Amino acid sequence: MTTPSPIICIAGPTAAGKSASVLTLAEHLPIEIINVDSATIYRGMDIGTAKPSPEEQTLVPQHLLDIKDPLESYSAADFYDDTLKLIADIQQRGRIPILAGGTMMYYKTLRDGLHDLPAADAALREQLEKEAAIIGWPAMHARLRELDAITAERLSPNDSQRIQRALEVITLTGKPLSQLFAEQKNNASPYQFVTISLEPENRADLHARIAERFMQMIDKGFVDEVRGLFERGDLHINLPSIRCVGYRQLWAYIAGEVDLDTAIEQGIAATRQLAKRQITWLRSQPERIMIDCFSADVPAQVLVKVRSLLDVVYSPTN
Repeated sequence: MTTPSPIICIAGPTAAGKSASVLTLAEHLPIEIINVDSATIYRGMDIGTAKPSPEEQTLVPQHLLDIKDPLESYSAADFYDDTLKLIADIQQRGRIPILAGGTMMYYKTLRDGLHDLPAADAALREQLEKEAAIIGWPAMHARLRELDAITAERLSPNDSQRIQRALEVITLTGKPLSQLFAEQKNNASPYQFVTISLEPENRADLHARIAERFMQMIDKGFVDEVRGLFERGDLHINLPSIRCVGYRQLWAYIAGEVDLDTAIEQGIAATRQLAKRQITWLRSQPERIMIDCFSADVPAQVLVKVRSLLDVVYSPTN
């Protein structure tokens, strides 16, 4: 009997070089990419998300890009449902699905499954946003820490979206989110996910690359991209799209709250904090296959690992 094919995930912190590895895989294998990224789903947000260029998108089929307007929301549950369907469709075409990206909550949802949690409550969310506008999200995070220390520990004090959701769940159910996760059985997906993780052995090298890439984005017109979103008039800072790293900081500049140099400095710092959280989650997965993202010829190393994993599945002895 043929061993089920593992679903290979190319993960890593922001600026680790995942895109180059994916393009190398596309040159040698019949793959399709499922993007694991909560920012590249939005149309009109190209520069600041380091979205694959139109040229790169012609080289390999890419899924879950440009599927939402920045005014819309997209949950981890939406990603779970869409991705399971895409995996089945891609395999039915006789091609290999490759997951690639850095939104670790999406990976976690695929691995651990969905939980039976209450639906969003618009009125309660509006109330929480009004409170946050008065006292700030760090203060809301402190409140969460008193009610659910386990969940608060894994969230940044400025992670408004997840802080809001955790407080919403506590209010609606009377139970901490961490307790509900522990009590409920997971609906794990039917697939085996194997993670190839591109990580820096030296964190300082990644910090330097993050700063360099952010400035490259500025040179490419990142400020004008955010200004275009700002001038639409229907978007605001509390939307998940505008809270994306880099966009939130430049939005503040365009709103006249800070100068450009400060916005850039804050954007780089926020990107570094994001990378730290991504690395922390990856290192909690001891079974991952780790490749130093600053070692020689990383895309070639990834190709060797992926071929090895696929050979295990498809070799004649299986």
